[in-house]
Order: sequence, then structure tokens, then C-alpha cells
Amino acid sequence: MTTLTKAAPPLARRPRHPYRAALATARGRTGLALVGLVVLAGLLAPLLAGHGPTDQSGLTLAGPGTPGHPLGTDDLGRDLLSRLLHGIRADLGIIAIAVPLGALLGCLFALAAAAHPIADTVVQRAFDLILAFPGLILALAITAILGPGRLPVIIVIALAEIPVFGRLLRTGILVQRGREYVTAARVGGTSGGRILTRHILPNAADPLVVQIAVSLTVAVFIEGAMSFLGVGVRPPEPTLGAVLSQSMPYLAQAPHFAAGPLVTVTALVLGLSLTAEALNREIRR
Repeated sequence: MTTLTKAAPPLARRPRHPYRAALATARGRTGLALVGLVVLAGLLAPLLAGHGPTDQSGLTLAGPGTPGHPLGTDDLGRDLLSRLLHGIRADLGIIAIAVPLGALLGCLFALAAAAHPIADTVVQRAFDLILAFPGLILALAITAILGPGRLPVIIVIALAEIPVFGRLLRTGILVQRGREYVTAARVGGTSGGRILTRHILPNAADPLVVQIAVSLTVAVFIEGAMSFLGVGVRPPEPTLGAVLSQSMPYLAQAPHFAAGPLVTVTALVLGLSLTAEALNREIRR
């Protein structure tokens, strides 16, 4: 006697994490690919560059394809490929410190503001004070005090990001506090600290992830602008902004001089923007 068995229904597919789903989209993959190429070039700069970034040769403003200098040389005979790769490395080092520092301080201020109404007022006025200074004025003031270098650039970027992350997290905490699940947790006797750390913060953290990608883009522009104006990293250390600034007098004579940093900054900013957009679309679903 043949026994007929009913086929078991297929198991429901577990939903993917929103971050993984975002990075699996066309925008996410393209953004990651562009950012990954730039980051990889910066990390491998000592291996990919055939010359030191400050080594000089007798060839000045040599064009692309010159033997030993694939991208040519600058006005002092320095290899442009080496300066570009080491410039990427310097920029990545700065923004990798400055943006997380600004995000951390901003989130700490937001948590302090959420603890007490008086602290909230003080923190909000501090944010207003930071935002009252235009970015260029803030950069010039800090550079006038500390002198040019990496530290002033890091401080300027971190200060610019503190109110951004602080207000974003504060808004998220206020929104989540009014949700029904928080009220239910309070009624159930859950302590305020546990509600904050186990319930409110995880639900308020998604916009912060998107903001990190956006802030990295802003940090690239801030560092580039400070180096372009001569108040960033000290020469002869290369950064993308410094190389671009040095190329300005020779745009008509040697346009290749500016091509490298322009293409690199465009690829990095485009990649970060696409990544941020992909994350934002997936999180808002």
C-alpha cells in the first residue's frame, strides 16, 4: 500500500539585515566598489608608488606616460602617481579619525541632553555656538592658534560633525521615547537605563549609520578646502587638496597635473554618496 505524504511547505526566508540589503543593491555595490578602490589605492601606496612622494627628479611638468612616471611629474619634478597615492593615504587617515571622533562626542552630548532638561538646554546652546561659526572662519581660527598640520584639520572636521550627530541622535531619542513599546516597558518595571540602552538606542541608531557616510563625504571636502587654502597639512606632505592647489598655476600648461586629484575626489565622493543613498532608502522602507 502506497502512503502519500504531503510535501512540507518551504521555510520562510529570513529577512536580510537592512544594511546588507542596502549594500546588495546596484547603488550600494557601485558605491562600495568606488570607495574600495580608492581606499585600496591609499593603503597600498608604498607598494604601488615607484618613487617617494617628496623625491625630486630633473623632469618638471612631464606628461603622462613618461618612463618611470605614469602620471607625469609636478612643477618640482616629483612623481604625481606617488603624490596622489600618498595623498589618498593622508586624507583617509584624517577622516578616519575626525568623523568617528565627531560622531562619538556628538552622541555623548546627545545622551547627556536626554538625561536632564537643564543639560538639554546647555547642550543645544553649545551646538548653536558651533554652528554659528562658518566652516572657513572656524578653520582659520583653529589654524591661527595651533598652526597648520593634521591636528587642526581633524579638530575642524570633528567640531563640524558634533552638532550634526548630536542633534540627530537627540531627535531619535525623543521620537522613540513616545512610542508604545517604551511606555509598555516602563509599565513593566524596566529601568530607565535599560530602556535607553536596549530599546531606544538600537532603534535610533539607523540614521546615524547613514550620517556617517554623508559626513565622510563632507570631511573630504573640508580637508581638501583647508589644504587648497594652505591651512591644512604642511607641505611637502601630499594631500589631495594640496596637490590640486599646486596644480592651479599650470592648468593651461599641464592639465594632467590636476586630473589625478580631481578624478580621485570625484570617485570617493560619488562612492560615499551612493552608499549613503542606498542605506537611507533601505532603512526608510
